[in-house]
Amino acid sequence: MLDALAAIAPLTVVRGNNDRADWAQPIPYTADLEFEGVRIHVLHIVGELAIDPAASGVRVVVSGHSHKPCVETRGGVLYVNPGSAGPRRFRLPVTVARLAVARGRVEAELLTLLE
Repeated sequence: MLDALAAIAPLTVVRGNNDRADWAQPIPYTADLEFEGVRIHVLHIVGELAIDPAASGVRVVVSGHSHKPCVETRGGVLYVNPGSAGPRRFRLPVTVARLAVARGRVEAELLTLLE
């Protein structure tokens, strides 16, 4: 499935807590990206964040795990949990997030696919 997604657009993935099979072994637990001067740190469980994002120059932290969609700024860092675009999890909405980065500015928006 990752190959199919990578054929559509550039792809960066991190390993989740249930990614234990052999196919997941090469997938890292975290990833760092930079777009238009904005550093982004990606991990599955935000509670396992092992860096101080602001001190590290990270402007955005993207995580998942809880499947609870959220966009909030803490300590000058934008935290984004896009929720879950797959089957409904718990009683949460089915959502994705759009991260817009341009000329050093960043904005996040949650998009609800199903209530």
